[in-house]
Amino acid sequence: MGVLNVTPDSFSDGGLFLEPGTAVAQGRLLASEGADLIDVGGESTRPGADPVSVTDELERVVPVIEALAAEMRTPLSIDTSKAEVARAALSAGASFVNDVTALHGDAAMAGVVADAQVDVCLVHMKGEPRTMQDDPRYDDVVGEVRGFLEERLELAIGAGIAEQRVWLDPGIGFGKTLEHNLELIRRLDEIVAIGRPVVFGASRKRFLGRLTDRPEAERVAGTVAVNVLALERGATMFRVHDVAATRDALRVAGATLK
Repeated sequence: MGVLNVTPDSFSDGGLFLEPGTAVAQGRLLASEGADLIDVGGESTRPGADPVSVTDELERVVPVIEALAAEMRTPLSIDTSKAEVARAALSAGASFVNDVTALHGDAAMAGVVADAQVDVCLVHMKGEPRTMQDDPRYDDVVGEVRGFLEERLELAIGAGIAEQRVWLDPGIGFGKTLEHNLELIRRLDEIVAIGRPVVFGASRKRFLGRLTDRPEAERVAGTVAVNVLALERGATMFRVHDVAATRDALRVAGATLK
């Protein structure tokens, strides 16, 4: 899953692709590097990020999705927690909804996904972007994340979303300390055991900077390493900024797991 942030303030690439033409060109690049899905987002979910209005989010993402859908076969995802944005993005050509609130942020979101009969990713996040890194605490981070995802999966099914349409994401970096992230990675197989495909999104994140002492743009090697570990523990999809490097690493690692 290639990351395409159409925002001024995302943690790694904020402002780089805010102009629609530049965003479309980046989408083409992600596709050429081998992305199986391009995740377009118009609202930053970095720690401390402020919310964005529906109008602003629509203005950012819809033209980009329309342009990409008109010229490429690579499927498109909309990264949003707003039902109105999801509905417009799906009409514009997206076919996947990536909701960091796991259908909790907007009560209408489950109905939008169910009616459109598209895939959805349910992400674990403790709190909200503005507060999620304010001293997050767990008694057992893996057990609590697993329980949350199981509960949201049941809610999605109850709302009419087919179980085979649901993907799960443990939310690396979303309300977790370095130690929490590492424990989730060590025990990722417990999340995989829920029985739905797992999306793993650790690309360039702060905990990698803590471990390597490198800024966002220089965390490619760390991102590749942690994605290979996640592959070995059962993750299915990998949300990354650096598609080519990650894809090569996963192909090599995957060849040893057959």
